[in-house]
Amino acid sequence: MSVHHHAILIIGAGFAGLGMAIRLRQAGIDDFAVLERADAAGGTWRDNRYPGCACDVPSHLYSYSFAPNPQWQRAYAPQPEIRAYLEQCVARYALGPQLRFGADVVEARWDEAAACWEVATRDGRRFRAPVLVAGLGGLSNPAIPELPGRERFEGPDFHTAQWPDGIGLAGRRVAVIGTGASAIQLIPQLAPRVAQLTVYQRTPAWVLPKPDRPLRDWERQLFERLPFAQRLMRSAIYWQHEGRALAFVVRPRLMKLVAREAGRHLARQVPDPALRARLTPDYTIGCKRILIADDYYPALQRPNVELVGEAVRELTPHGVVAADGRERPADAVVWCTGFKAQEPVRPGLFVGRGGQDLWAAWQRAPEAYLGCTVAGFPNLFMLVGPNTGLGHNSMIYMIESQLAYVMSALQALRRDGLRSVEVRPEAQQAYNAELQRRLARTVWASGCRSWYLDAQGRNTTLWPGFTFEFRRRTRRFDAAAYRLETR
Repeated sequence: MSVHHHAILIIGAGFAGLGMAIRLRQAGIDDFAVLERADAAGGTWRDNRYPGCACDVPSHLYSYSFAPNPQWQRAYAPQPEIRAYLEQCVARYALGPQLRFGADVVEARWDEAAACWEVATRDGRRFRAPVLVAGLGGLSNPAIPELPGRERFEGPDFHTAQWPDGIGLAGRRVAVIGTGASAIQLIPQLAPRVAQLTVYQRTPAWVLPKPDRPLRDWERQLFERLPFAQRLMRSAIYWQHEGRALAFVVRPRLMKLVAREAGRHLARQVPDPALRARLTPDYTIGCKRILIADDYYPALQRPNVELVGEAVRELTPHGVVAADGRERPADAVVWCTGFKAQEPVRPGLFVGRGGQDLWAAWQRAPEAYLGCTVAGFPNLFMLVGPNTGLGHNSMIYMIESQLAYVMSALQALRRDGLRSVEVRPEAQQAYNAELQRRLARTVWASGCRSWYLDAQGRNTTLWPGFTFEFRRRTRRFDAAAYRLETR
């Protein structure tokens, strides 16, 4: 089979991968290909299509700054609208010819002699390029717990990120396992349709009101005719959210004010003190992801909904058994159990200098330099890599910061006639030691267990500061932190 040669290969066609492709196109670089394992672009907004799926960042901020959308229909965009926006970006920047669908990458191996990445896909295609950009997405591989009896359960069971087409749940008994971000969006949609909804909650979440509303026609017309007005709106939303970092990373004690707001929201919506107690978390707000919803608590109080405050022990052919030992009947099970955020790569996916496996290198803890480059892996740039996640602002801002960094690195490669760039181990180690020192003072280190932390309690997921600091640090490629190999 022939090998397809390109100057740059991008893995993933979500916000990160498409953003990289757009930036290359804008720079006049057309010799690139985007390898996408699915049959369409969109990333997490293609895969997560469960009822109620929406963003918890305002629409005007959850979009590319270089591709504003004045036609958002709601303050917080639902999934179909975000996916449509990404498809519009593909068309607007004519990315179609560069997209390779069904290209599930099984191995990317660095060829030291040729200073080139060799990439193989599951369907047998092979690609080569000096530069590889990985936009895999931190929330792309669903996590389903290994529970006894799952193989014996006779009804359908599926993760929210794998919602079956045409699944009919109306009039059935449904078990929802987990009460995280996807569950609080899904439950209000399912509750009025099903005969019985059983919600299994291991740990209650802190929930704040969601200030969502339809955007008015005059607002869309204003943003269409006066783009600077939308830029002002975006800036205002950004700084409003950025201010929240004070409580997350600077003065965690300020979270008490946020907890009061969440407590008032709970008290307003749940009059029953017993239920309210079961929905009140016992950890510092912000330690786990804060959720926003106005319809979650009311849905739990419907007569056909039962909240089980126990972990699930096992599945039976026709039901679910919680830790209390009681079996509750279920015709279908929906897993709202999140993603494998602590397992960002699988064995053998990225093989760098000297046959080093990135999966093996990350067994102690996933780490990178600026969440973007890894020692031992020349010319590999990761988007939304370790410690780039946020608890307070828009990930698109972080993605765009990394895009600028990668473009600056590509410019240095070409300008200086470099064969490869590889971050120095000491630079990576010093950077991550700094991150961990700072993370130890944040609200995420206040004692709870969350998907932000690995098995050793190390936070490998979140950025411990303001996003504008990350942007400053990624504004240009810092060659001094790298081993530069000339041609």
